[in-house]
Amino acid sequence: MSAVGLDARVRPVGVTEDGALAVPSNPATAGWYRFGPAPGGSRGSSVLVGHVDSDTGDLGEFAALYDVKPGDRVEVRRADAEPVRYRVTARATVPKDDLPSATFRRDGSPVLTLVTCAPPFIPDEGGYQANLVVTAEPLDA
Repeated sequence: MSAVGLDARVRPVGVTEDGALAVPSNPATAGWYRFGPAPGGSRGSSVLVGHVDSDTGDLGEFAALYDVKPGDRVEVRRADAEPVRYRVTARATVPKDDLPSATFRRDGSPVLTLVTCAPPFIPDEGGYQANLVVTAEPLDA
């Protein structure tokens, strides 16, 4: 996302032992939810997730999502294929434990879903209490 400066390496992730979406520990790295479609797939929601900051307070790559707005463009570069381009269509903040089920859908029209933490931050309650969810549709479809 050159408009907001997000440029993160992506690695596959799954789920934690308690069933939550795994997030790479390095805030400079994004995770692709490997149990769903990959970016550029013909169906479903391709999910990329990343931290907004580190334990030291340094900003992570996904902090750039705070500046994303509908109409912005996203490009996902892939190792063995042409880049896939998307246009942001929506953004929403939802409670951390209440990600919409459509976030992980495997059918229907293709979208890219980007997820990061969002305020409020309450240390005694596990940190961030919400998620910022950005949805983008393919430009080349």
